[in-house]
Amino acid sequence: MAKLARVRSILAKEESTYGTDASPTGADDAIQVSALEISPAESEILSRDLIRSYLGNSPQLIANTRVNVTFTVEYAGSGTAGTAPQYGPLLKACGFSETVVASTSVTYAPVSTSFDSVTIYIDNDGIRHIVTGARGTFTVSLNANQIPVYNFTMTGQYNAPTDTASPTLTFQNQATPKIFNDTNTTGFTLYSETGLALQSAEIDLGNEVVYRELVNSDKEVLITDRSATANFVIECPTLATADFFALAVAGTSGNLSIVHGTTAGNIITLTSPSTGLSLGNPTYSEDQGIVMLNLPTTMVPSSSGNDEMTIAYT
Repeated sequence: MAKLARVRSILAKEESTYGTDASPTGADDAIQVSALEISPAESEILSRDLIRSYLGNSPQLIANTRVNVTFTVEYAGSGTAGTAPQYGPLLKACGFSETVVASTSVTYAPVSTSFDSVTIYIDNDGIRHIVTGARGTFTVSLNANQIPVYNFTMTGQYNAPTDTASPTLTFQNQATPKIFNDTNTTGFTLYSETGLALQSAEIDLGNEVVYRELVNSDKEVLITDRSATANFVIECPTLATADFFALAVAGTSGNLSIVHGTTAGNIITLTSPSTGLSLGNPTYSEDQGIVMLNLPTTMVPSSSGNDEMTIAYT
């Protein structure tokens, strides 16, 4: 019987013990996603390179089998202030802590130790792939007049797929996203400038994610480094308004705040502290005959650490 490409789903649940199946369910752990792709058995293929008296390929052996999953999640809150979004476990598995203030806020900030992990179930119309011990990284894409999104890349342990009935899904704690525009995006501050016309912001968490499988050691996906960056495209301001060329040459640090959403439970504030941004080389581009300025930045933690990027839901 043919499998339908449209009949797919993803479940994700935080693990209490690394690599142990957390048994997510369609009733509690379904996440609305798009652009879902899975590499169900990604391995290093090792040729034996045998010397023989005839031509032809050598037999091959397989090593370091793991699973890679990529998908897009809409950049939106849970719909209720103080309630984490349904995809919160994924943020934690990308190296973030979660701080909940009841009825008020949920804030995610980077950590450098004790990383969480998730179990992911992928259903392909009755074929279930279980991915345990998954950790990863993400980018945030905020483009004017588009749906803002997270793009996740997760890596986890391989488990043999099974023929299992597709789960019944209950989607919750994912509000309808708001278009990224002047109406719904109520604040943009870059280097303390609040009047800049923003076309796009691309924020890359930049986690270094590796799969390790050694003798006398458990299989594990590790986050070994974080190198967050951000790129902004703005309408080119006058130098009197903001001289980003001078700031770049001087190596001046700056701050960032993007506030998206207007309704409690669906307001997201992404910030970087006053020392959080380091400018790269500004360049020009053009959009609809308008001169644009491209501003690549490196996101740098303060001396306190683990604060180069925070994401607060209110």
